[in-house]
Amino acid sequence: MLIHNDIYAWEGWGGKLRLGSGSCRLLLYDLGKSDDTKKGVVHLKPFIAVISDIPESEMSVKSCTSHIATCVARDFRIDHHRMVWVEYYPASAYGKKKPHLIPEKFEAVEFEWHEDRAVHPRWRPLNPRLEEILRDLMTE
Repeated sequence: MLIHNDIYAWEGWGGKLRLGSGSCRLLLYDLGKSDDTKKGVVHLKPFIAVISDIPESEMSVKSCTSHIATCVARDFRIDHHRMVWVEYYPASAYGKKKPHLIPEKFEAVEFEWHEDRAVHPRWRPLNPRLEEILRDLMTE
């Protein structure tokens, strides 16, 4: 079910300048390989990509999400029509003694696709049922 759990580096554009290049944490799931499939459950979008920022990267996933989605679909040979794209932001605390908490957040991202390139991302809250499934998958 989990087909990738590692740092994913994407190349930018601009030749040697490598503008927009960076890396992120990528979790890639294929629900088509789950026990549900053996029980006759068919997933219309079996691939779930979950990306999140890493401290070492100078680029945020939010700023490059279209480019990252294009690269992931190409590199893993995934039909973008069959993929759900999710940005994950873990909980974080801030302030002098960290009294303030920003709760974790899952955001679904939908794209328009032109010639196998993701463009015009639109963010929305993740479906609560899918968020529950992802929480379970991510704790395994």
